[in-house]
Amino acid sequence: MMIIHTISQLKATIHQAKKDGKSIGLVPTMGFLHEGHLALAGKAREENELVVMSIFVNPTQFGPNEDFESYPRDLNRDVQLAESVGVDIIFAPSAEEMYPENGGIMIRAGRQSEILCGASRPGHFDGVLQVVTKLFHITEPTRAYFGQKDAQQVAIIQTLVRDYNFPLEIRSLPIVREADGLAKSSRNVYLSEHEREVAPVIYEAIVIAKEKFLLNGDADEAIKLASHHIKSKSSGKIDYIELLSYPDLKGVTEETDHFLLATAVYIGKTRLIDNIIFSLKGEAAYV
Repeated sequence: MMIIHTISQLKATIHQAKKDGKSIGLVPTMGFLHEGHLALAGKAREENELVVMSIFVNPTQFGPNEDFESYPRDLNRDVQLAESVGVDIIFAPSAEEMYPENGGIMIRAGRQSEILCGASRPGHFDGVLQVVTKLFHITEPTRAYFGQKDAQQVAIIQTLVRDYNFPLEIRSLPIVREADGLAKSSRNVYLSEHEREVAPVIYEAIVIAKEKFLLNGDADEAIKLASHHIKSKSSGKIDYIELLSYPDLKGVTEETDHFLLATAVYIGKTRLIDNIIFSLKGEAAYV
């Protein structure tokens, strides 16, 4: 496995791979890998001849009072885990390498970024699109792999790729969970022992809401049930619980085929997100 820190070296390596006719799978991450990241890399390994994993804590997607400085980092650990699932190249640039100059040109994520996580994290998805656009141009992937836990992010990236004709396929994979249902996340390390014990109420709540909605079609009642479950079982502070169409992230109508039931909850000081994507038949629908 190669570890590359510069754009020029990675582009030269990619150029040769393209010349050799190889398909390229890109797994963008911010590191501190967990089973969810490794599942993405494993799927990329199955579907491509060259697998590139980026490990870069992107400063442009963090707000002024967010956890950029404290975000967990351990490149040596990440290298070992990535190698164990067959990653060919780790791209681990510095912020200076990725953003050597600022010409003032901005990417605006638009309507889909103004709700859910975007409502409380203004500018976050602008930064996400900035970094994925650079990664797509640098690595020229055949396919790029993202986890469903960041469902809003996936929807916005899918829109970017569709509307601006990026020549790649976006692949979204199911959430990888702990045995008690908690979604795997690099931020789970922030949780105290007690907070970790109560954190599964988030997933429990959205499962309850989904089942209620499938039973009677009442979105407001389903959301109230989820909110009550979280408040009665924990001291968690709810940022949002919403039911939207997916992947366009609009209000639910009679014509809606796929639904996103998404939530963000503060357990202590840690903001955790989770969601379920489903159809009226009830099964998960990864779109």
